[in-house]
Amino acid sequence: MAATPRNSAAPRRKVSRHRGEGQWAAGHFTPLNGNEQLKKDDDGLNVRTRIETIYSKRGFDSIDPNDLRGRFRWWGLYTQRRPGIDGGRTGVLEPEELEDEYFMMRVRITGGRLTTEQLRAIGEVSESYARGTADITDRQNIQFHWVRVEDVPAIWERLESVGLSTTEACGDCPRGMLGSPVAGVAEDEIIDGTPALDEIARRYIGDPRFSNLPRKFKTAVSGSPLLDVAHEINDISFVGVVHPEHGPGFDLWVGGGLSTNPRFGVRLGAWVPEAEVPDVWEGVTSIFRDYGYRRLRNRARLKFLLADWGPEKFRQVLEDEYLHRKLIDGPAPEMPAQAWRDHIGVHRQKDGRFYVGFAPRVGRLDGSLLTKIAELAEGHGSGRVSTTVEQKMIILDVPRDRVDSLVESLEALDLRVNPSPFRRGTMACTGIEFCKLAIVETKERGSDLIDELERRLPEFEEPVTININGCPNACARIQTADIGLKGQLVTDAEGNQVGGYQVHLGGALGLEPSFGRKVRGLKVTSEELPDYIERVLRRFQAEREDGERFAAWAARASEEALS
Repeated sequence: MAATPRNSAAPRRKVSRHRGEGQWAAGHFTPLNGNEQLKKDDDGLNVRTRIETIYSKRGFDSIDPNDLRGRFRWWGLYTQRRPGIDGGRTGVLEPEELEDEYFMMRVRITGGRLTTEQLRAIGEVSESYARGTADITDRQNIQFHWVRVEDVPAIWERLESVGLSTTEACGDCPRGMLGSPVAGVAEDEIIDGTPALDEIARRYIGDPRFSNLPRKFKTAVSGSPLLDVAHEINDISFVGVVHPEHGPGFDLWVGGGLSTNPRFGVRLGAWVPEAEVPDVWEGVTSIFRDYGYRRLRNRARLKFLLADWGPEKFRQVLEDEYLHRKLIDGPAPEMPAQAWRDHIGVHRQKDGRFYVGFAPRVGRLDGSLLTKIAELAEGHGSGRVSTTVEQKMIILDVPRDRVDSLVESLEALDLRVNPSPFRRGTMACTGIEFCKLAIVETKERGSDLIDELERRLPEFEEPVTININGCPNACARIQTADIGLKGQLVTDAEGNQVGGYQVHLGGALGLEPSFGRKVRGLKVTSEELPDYIERVLRRFQAEREDGERFAAWAARASEEALS
């Protein structure tokens, strides 16, 4: 059965919520902060019309500040960081001082599924409007940078012509929805979550009933026994299981999330058949909308409501007030049979063809490379590709006699099908290059770190994840990595403030879910990072017991061994 998470959260405490928590279900509709007032004044979905008719024609300076720093998010748009501002100034400058006149744009890719026609469109937008940028995120989306507001309508037109969208890719709404990247094709699949995921998106994305939630709301649906969508850290997850009487369906999890107050989601103990997944999703999301805390942004995620209520009350409210029926009790997921759950490599499909997963460098691609990947997928497969929650990609439906040719072609593009553990296991958020919240650089640091570790530890073969984040917000899931690196300013040997990282060690998802431990005072500069990681990994190799994974070793190792 699924393991109990270590360090998942403190024991639940009874908390008396005062009248000013802003819960709509209690009749408290008066906005209690600027963000809630902004959403009450105008739905974020409505800003599209102003972008198309006013801002794209009059330019950046014409944008209302409440739209620019608020409602634009509902259409996947954030201003990016102005070049030349060092990390030490991130926390002291006003938003208008940090932001550039260019945007990050996030493309919503439900379940990570793409056709080559869609991938080509993304590549074209990247080349024409985003200076060639295209990053795969750990939520299966693709992000552009250097986007001008003048070009946004043309980008939307191109994306929507192939069935893609940026609707609610950001904002206090149901954001991009995760799904198994090999749904419908994997030999070991318990149940295909695609129909349920597509129906959720069809019914609810862009629906004003759910466009004003207390905070972001993250969804995952997967029927893979590898647990391949990080279900433990989503607001709502449907995880494939087999009920002893009713057969394949989904185990319902709620209340996961990271950032500065991480919590693993919890099971409600309910088995949900595929046909009922959209209705249950609506019920859980409605609870969040109606009962979620709106007073403080840093306590507005669903995880805080769940922590106060507990899973028993949450399920009761869901059944009694929203579904108006009882859910069926069901089993927990089984533990995955392997450490990696990213689908990298060559794998047989249930139809006898193969899928081929490959690893770019920390999710960083470009428009021309996306076009080449589309060409390879068309030449070797059926024209279907997918993205993963580890910033990787997969080409589906490859005949046996085309596999070797595809692998050779991908490797020639530095897209590794048989990567080192360091290429395979390293992720990085956007970092200071474009993000206004970041303190340190991440993408280039991660790429350089891969090269350095491959050079220093060529024989290292154990699974290890290294997640690099530019700030404390955990976009790269630092708390659940073997080695999680939280960007911050640190003091070097000469007493200077320089970019560096607080280190989290021994986090994990899947096999033994846990949040990484922090060793008191353990911080490293960016320059020291390769030396530090090499040292820790060599100690792991020397001290590990037979079959022991890094996370388990890190949990028992001495602070001296981890320093």
